[in-house]
Amino acid sequence: MTRQMALVGFLQAQNCTNLPSSWRHPESREDSMSADYYQEIARILEAGKFHMAFFDDRLAMPDRYGNDHAHTVEYGIRCVKMDPLIVLTTMGMVTEKLGLGATCSTTYYEPFDVARRFATLDLMSGGRAGWNVVTSLNDGEALNMGKDSHPEHDSRYDRADEFMEVVLGHWDTWEDGALIMDKTSGRFADPAKVKRLDHKGEFFKSRGPFTVPRSDQGHPVIIQAGASGRGQRFAGRWGEVIFTAARNLTAAKESYAAVRNEAAKAGRDPDQMFLCNLTTPVCAATNAEAEDRMALINKLPLQIDALSLLAEALNYDFASKGLDEPLTTEELKSMQGILGIRDGVLKTSGKSNPSARDFVTFSGRGQVQDAMVGGPKEIADKFEEMFVERGCDGFVIAATYVPGSYADFVRHVVPELQRRGLFQKDYRGKTLRENLGLKRPAVGAWKAQPRDAAE
Repeated sequence: MTRQMALVGFLQAQNCTNLPSSWRHPESREDSMSADYYQEIARILEAGKFHMAFFDDRLAMPDRYGNDHAHTVEYGIRCVKMDPLIVLTTMGMVTEKLGLGATCSTTYYEPFDVARRFATLDLMSGGRAGWNVVTSLNDGEALNMGKDSHPEHDSRYDRADEFMEVVLGHWDTWEDGALIMDKTSGRFADPAKVKRLDHKGEFFKSRGPFTVPRSDQGHPVIIQAGASGRGQRFAGRWGEVIFTAARNLTAAKESYAAVRNEAAKAGRDPDQMFLCNLTTPVCAATNAEAEDRMALINKLPLQIDALSLLAEALNYDFASKGLDEPLTTEELKSMQGILGIRDGVLKTSGKSNPSARDFVTFSGRGQVQDAMVGGPKEIADKFEEMFVERGCDGFVIAATYVPGSYADFVRHVVPELQRRGLFQKDYRGKTLRENLGLKRPAVGAWKAQPRDAAE
């Protein structure tokens, strides 16, 4: 089959999209805490043949800036954060083939709990679940989860590697064909095909037996978004759908090659993974109409949006310095969380000691400066170039207002991508793996992978 791109809808179970100013848009719905809000999005994405609806998540509202949450609440900067798995369940009830992906932290949950939640969603949705594996970001999350501070960056990934072994181990303890369901004999399942895990490692102990049988797709699809060197090694070892955030084709190609190389070093087939680049399209029937939409969107962000999200993502209080005061080398090294943001600012600004204002300017955090603006042809041209030139295997579509951004994309851009043969006109099957073209994993297949790439 001719290579076609994957499309993922990027969502937040909160009062705004990943763009905190989106709730201020005059056409955004105001009932973001209702099931109908998310179910409308689900119907739009499935009508557009999107592979998956995906929820990012945090375990705290942004409160690292000034170590206070007042600005977050006052300006609606992602201050509402609901449980994405429950929201996804409501979306699964009104769709049949749309994949359902959500974030859950390896730093603040237990592996058995996460394994059971996602395996249950997988069964309830007919094999459409995906788990975005994250190590969380900052001290706010730590304090909410009973810890004094957030663990160091690389150590979180060491813990996450073992977390994956426990989760996948539990998912594999029910073999295919374990269920018998024979009412005459009274036998429900074959005990020889259901085993205990009995894991004892550096970070975790988990006995089992696991309590959820395998789904039609084997087990949930593993999603990852590691941007740092350690994060890319983790993504190469475990990820099946990888989220990237390259701001141009050159950077996209570098990231694409790096992650696929890590996968190959880990003994995996790089073609059994999809790298999808985060993109914010602002589209309409014509280029002129799209530019008018963009002019309105550009009026919505506030400087506090960017500062708040930067402090959250890098676990550093940007309010502790003057806006134009250069950050010291020690302060830059102390940053945690999404280190790709810090490294990107250093590279793009050309400054070894950028200021908070430089971080606002060059990070794009809380802003829409990298939006793709245009009519169907203009947007499709940019998508086609990055896809054909192997900068990515698909795109994560972020919204500037809801649900209109998704509807605009499905109405104007999807038909053009389909006309060019770049995107599917219908789903291939019923499970997320079938629709992505991923193989159904055999029990225990992950154990045979060499570990050197992720150590």
